Amino acid sequence: MERIAFTIPGTDEEVGFYVLEQTRINGRNYLLVTESDDEDDESEAFILKDLSESGEEEAVYEIVEEDEELEAVSGVFAELLEDIDLE
Repeated sequence: MERIAFTIPGTDEEVGFYVLEQTRINGRNYLLVTESDDEDDESEAFILKDLSESGEEEAVYEIVEEDEELEAVSGVFAELLEDIDLE
């Protein structure tokens, strides 16, 4: 699993996530990430949306929190990862 480090805006604090899957919907990239690299661990997963525009040097991600978008994107990830239970 690939690990990506994110820097929290306004701080120098770095948070690392492991990428379980990625997809592109309506021109936006989405990542399904978790804090643990142990596939048997029941750690919390997050869906991140890339807000950066093409050509930008660094990507800017935010956690998807809007219910309708979260439901739609999690459905796509559920199909991509049939063996993982997304709740």
